[in-house]
Formats: sequence, structure tokens, C-alpha cells
Amino acid sequence: MLVEISGKQVEVADGASCADALQEGLSKKQFKNVVAAKCGDAIVDLSTPVTETCTTIEPVFADSEEGLGIIRHSAAHVMAEAVKKLFPTAKVTIGPSITDGFYYDFDYERPFTPEDLEAIEKEMLSSVGANKEFSRTVMSKAEAKKLFESKGETYKSEIMDDLGGDEFSIYTHGDFADLCRGPHVARTGQIKAFKLLSVAGAYWRGDEKNKQLQRIYGTAWEDPKALKKYLTRLEEAKKRDHRKLGKQLDLFSFSDEVGPGMSLWHPRGMLLRAILEDFERKEHLKRGYQLVQGPIILKRELWEKSGHYDNYRENMYFTEIDEQAYGIKPMNCLAHMIIYKRKIMSYRDLPQRYFELGVVHRHEKSGVLHGLMRVRTFTQDDAHLICRPDQVEEEILDLIKFYKDIYALFNYEFDVELSTRPEKSIGSDADWELATEGLRQALDKSGMPYAINEGDGAFYGPKIDFHLRDSIGRSWQCGTIQVDFTLPERFDIVYVGEDGERHRPVMIHRAMLGSIERFIGVLTEHCAGAYPVWLAPVQARLLNVTDAQADFVKKAEAFLVSKGIRIEADTRNEKLGYKIREAQVEKIPYMLVIGDKEVEAGCVNIRSRDGDDPGMVTLEEAAQLILDAAKAPFKAGGMSYSFSG
Repeated sequence: MLVEISGKQVEVADGASCADALQEGLSKKQFKNVVAAKCGDAIVDLSTPVTETCTTIEPVFADSEEGLGIIRHSAAHVMAEAVKKLFPTAKVTIGPSITDGFYYDFDYERPFTPEDLEAIEKEMLSSVGANKEFSRTVMSKAEAKKLFESKGETYKSEIMDDLGGDEFSIYTHGDFADLCRGPHVARTGQIKAFKLLSVAGAYWRGDEKNKQLQRIYGTAWEDPKALKKYLTRLEEAKKRDHRKLGKQLDLFSFSDEVGPGMSLWHPRGMLLRAILEDFERKEHLKRGYQLVQGPIILKRELWEKSGHYDNYRENMYFTEIDEQAYGIKPMNCLAHMIIYKRKIMSYRDLPQRYFELGVVHRHEKSGVLHGLMRVRTFTQDDAHLICRPDQVEEEILDLIKFYKDIYALFNYEFDVELSTRPEKSIGSDADWELATEGLRQALDKSGMPYAINEGDGAFYGPKIDFHLRDSIGRSWQCGTIQVDFTLPERFDIVYVGEDGERHRPVMIHRAMLGSIERFIGVLTEHCAGAYPVWLAPVQARLLNVTDAQADFVKKAEAFLVSKGIRIEADTRNEKLGYKIREAQVEKIPYMLVIGDKEVEAGCVNIRSRDGDDPGMVTLEEAAQLILDAAKAPFKAGGMSYSFSG
């Protein structure tokens, strides 16, 4: 039988496995790093027989995205095997691979401890060292249920009932068997580098009404070098944790008295927000947007009309006033459509671009709340562009350029995805196809590479998602552009065309930074709390050596404030070294030291947080140096700078 392997025609014997075929088409060194095979479009186990329908076979290497997913999934099975050996009464539920790792949920009588994780990891190493074979068998539903019931694994029967079907695949290595679609590595010895990371509570099926399980997280990589690199990145991420830095820099906090997922902004943090929001407003006004604002709550009938009540209700909060039901808004689009409808628009009036920094509320389950990254109340930098169909492509291309300019200002690179129609959605097939194709054509014309993310669009339309890559390589979804033909129809928004007839416009929903809270959290970790000078809530701090310089400190502070610099004075009776260290911990961009010599010369001695120390300069020179540092990233991007304290 002839099959194509990496562009070469290879003769394989009848009954040969994919492993046999790949060994014929690859060198020994290459085959050593293969963990699975791609037969046509399907990724399969290496033990899968080659059939006549499989005319092309490609290797799945350990360091590929698919290969790492298989290694991690197999590591989850090995972890479950270890848990069952050490804790026989634990029941296994589900154990998928996830980005950079894997987890498995267990029903056990007590939480697992750090000492338990060490023991589990040791047992996993033993299984890997034994190089046990992964084998796949197919059983009828009745046989599979009988197998797992004999092992006391009650969750597996429930999973099979939910999945439906008459047959199920079972993967076995050693004495451990699990319900699984696969594929897996051929042997446990191919899991060369792994580490268990943490334990967390997780509700069965993600439902708070169900039993809480113990979720063990781990990571696995193609080799020890890659694992070490990832663990180093994790350690760096801990140092940059925005929750820790938020406290250290006195920016924000959370309080049980207030409620979970609701942030409290301290004076410095609120100033940081104000600078960022002021910047956004100015940039939008430059680009022809109009500022608008809608109410926090709107009648429930509007949410029913829009489809949110049927498709998004579980993420919303509701209240009642004077026997009238209201929905607390999770997004700003409805009010923007009502604003558009205040008068009849002509084709000459389009596009209408409405921008709002709107406070929204979304019900997130308590288990997924995470600092500023996942909250229940936040400010969304929402804009809605209502335009003619012939304007859609140009508007999207302008948006892409806008996003690129702003992300570059924060030193972000980004990846782009086109997310298509989800299972739960509204609107006609024709409208979805038209909207998706419009986004695709704009992306193609922009020249940006992009991936297709099937089924992850909004319920009312497809979208482009922008994933920012931070300084330690993590990806964060922030920006989005969505094309919507459905809500204009439901709300009967129109414009009068050149022909004097009424026509239906298209609505583009977009958020650039997304949630302001989340963006600040991401940015804080991206720059480790050392915000760019233009954004830093405190740009400089005056530090006196003794009380003798107090009067000059006041004079210097007044002068620098008059130049638009955000300045603080630290005149406490503390040693200068202590005050400098404190300013460094607080990531203050510039420390302006004043001693007797500086007073006599009418100068300040500048120290910067990055170690570049200009030394003694006049107050005028110090002000100009700080202002130039603030303007620098704007000049590089061809933008203007106009921010002050």
C-alpha cells in the first residue's frame, strides 16, 4: 500500500500501523520525537492501523501544539493513575489538557495537600520510568458502564449518559483505565518533563449546586529544558502578579464587605485610570467618534428584544422598580441604538461612531473571579459604529490601524483570531455568512496573519479577537471587533438612502482595551508595575536629605506641578537611603534628591528607576527631562501627547 509521508511516497505492508509507516518515511532521530500521527485531517494514536482511506500520514512531533496537547493529556492520565494508587477511594471525573498544562478533577474526602502532590509526582515518575504502553479498546456502553461501576467510578456512567452513543473508547496503561477519546502517546516514557503545580476546588460540571471536587493542576513539556523555561516564566509571573503589585503600589483592593469581584480604586489607582480614560477619549475624538452615555439599568423588555434575555441571561443581574423589571446592563449596545434612533439619519450622516466608557455588570461564578482579570463590575471601552453596508470594510480597516497604533504605544505585540458562529446564536444564516465574510475580507486586505476560532463568536455576530502578548510571553484577549446585522433588524434602525428610501445599516461593536480593569491588570503584569512615564500616577518624587531643605522642596514641588508633572514630596524624617528604596519599590520613574548643595545651586539631583542617573540639573531641566520621557513613546508612534496631573 502506498502512502504519502512528508511529501514522499512510501510503501507500507498491509496491517501496518501509523508508527510502522512513519518509521519508513522518517529518520530514527525524527521518529524519536513523534508522539502521534495525522491521518488525513484526524490525529490518531501511533498504533492505529493504516487503511486504504488514509493516503497521507504526517508526524505529530512532541514540540508541536498538537503534540504538547497529547503529552499533557497523557500526563493527566498518569496523574490519575498515581492518585488512584495512593488514594484508592478517590473517584476520577475528567482530566483534559489545557493551555500550557493539564488538570484532573477528583472526588475525595479531603483537600489534597502540598505533601500529597509531592507523593503523586513521585508515583508518576515511577509510572513514566516503567514505560507502560497506552492501549485503546472500544466497548459497548453497557460493557463500559460495567467496567467503571466495578471500579466504583460513578462519574463515568454519568458522562456516558450525557455524551450519548452506543460505543465508547477506553484507554489503559498498566492497571489504570479511563474513558477517553484520545489520542495518547504510545508509552508513558514519552512523558519526559512534567510538574504538578497546585490544587483548587472545582464544582462538578462547573455548577455551584453540585459537589465540590479537588482539581490538581500540572504542566508537561517536550523536554526538561522547555519545562524549566516554563517554570522560570511562572516564577516571573508570580513576581508580576497584579494583585500583589496593586497592594504594593497602593492602587486598588477588594473587600468582602463590598462583595466578590468588585474593585475599590485608591487615589493613585484612580489617577492611573483617569489618565488612561482621558487618553482614550481624546484618541477617539480625534478619529471622529462622539461621546455618549447610557443608563446602568434598562427595561427587561429591551433585553428580551435584543436576544440577551434568551442567550445571555445567566450572566446578567435583574431588579424590579415600581413593578417594572429591569436588567442591569452587561454591555452598552442597546442604549447606543436608542440614541441613534433619536432622529432619522441620512446616508450622508453615516457612519455614526459612538464611544462610551460604560460601567457594566456581569455575573461571573465565584470560582473564576481573579483580581482585576475577572470581575463582576467593570468599565468597558465600548464603541458602536453604525454604517452603510458599503462602509463596513473601510471602518474595520481603520479600526485595525487604530488598534495597532494603541497597542504599539504599550509595547504589545498581538495575535488575531476570526471567531465564527457559536451554537447558541440569533440571526439568519445569510446574515452570519455576510458578516463573517466581511471580517475575513478586511483581515485579508490588512495583510495581518490570523487564525480561525470556530464557534466562538458573539451570539449576535462573528468577531475579530486581538490577543496581546505580554513581556513574558503570555497571551491576553483584550480587543474585539464584531459585525452585527441582527440587532439593527430587531431594533428597526434605519437610514434614508440616496434613493430616498429607508435602508438597514450595519452595526459594528468594538472594544479596544476591553475592560479597563482587566487591561490595567494585564498592563501591570506586562511592565511589572513600572508604568510608562506618561501613565505613571506619580512621575517623580522629591526627597530631602534633612529638614533644612524643606522650603526649597516646597518651591520645587510648586514649580514642577506648574509644568504639568505629577509630583510628590517625601519630607519625612527618615534616612535618604530608606526613602530612595521605598520610591524604587513603588516604581516611581524619577527621584529628585535635594541636599544643601542642591539648594545652594537651585538644582535637584535626579535618579531614575532604570538606573540612568543624569545627576544635578536645574528645575527647568528636570521638568523638561521628565516631559520628554513622557512624550517619547507618542513621538515614536506619530501621536501627540497632552497629559498632566
